[in-house]
Amino acid sequence: MALVLAPEPPAESWLAALDAQLAQTPGFFDGKPVIVDLALLPQTQPDVAGLIAALQARGVRVVGIEGARRDWPGLEAWGGPLETKGARTGRPVALPPPAPPRPDPVVSGMLIDRPVRSGQTVSCPSGDLTILGAVASGAEIVAAGSIHVYGPLRGRAIAGSAGQADARIFCARLEAELLVINGSYTTAEDIDPALRGRAAQAWLDGEAMLIAALDG
Repeated sequence: MALVLAPEPPAESWLAALDAQLAQTPGFFDGKPVIVDLALLPQTQPDVAGLIAALQARGVRVVGIEGARRDWPGLEAWGGPLETKGARTGRPVALPPPAPPRPDPVVSGMLIDRPVRSGQTVSCPSGDLTILGAVASGAEIVAAGSIHVYGPLRGRAIAGSAGQADARIFCARLEAELLVINGSYTTAEDIDPALRGRAAQAWLDGEAMLIAALDG
């Protein structure tokens, strides 16, 4: 399965956030195919080809580009699959285009409005990650900030991957295999059975992970 990366303006800040995540999880992209969704970039975005080259220089194996504009120079040299705006064909991971950029680019994140299936990995290198469906067993979701799952969380959730110790994990039904916040983790075996199947949140107290129910 392929990962989806959606660069946000300004591209330099987005790359810096990606570098921070890679510093926390070196080798995260090793051997994984990646689709770059350029839908969030402005029409006047300079040097889009240079952005793709910068990702490849960081070890990101780009196998496809979508959401591109026909008038962006340099992309004609791209030898892989290229989808321009308005074109939608099959892709390894069926994820919707991310939400439009917010007025303040410092506050960013990613919204996924469908379930994350087993074997898929969704990574949000800047801000919070919100999943409106379920996260299946064997799936992995990663966010630089907090994670919000409005459905069952059965897979692996990794929050605070860019060093954000105050990140939290929220879910409508806790059935996770693994919870990680800023490097501290707890496994399914360590979760209180009384919390399983309930709406819950997880956060750090120092290096200790605490989990509490949200439904009283």
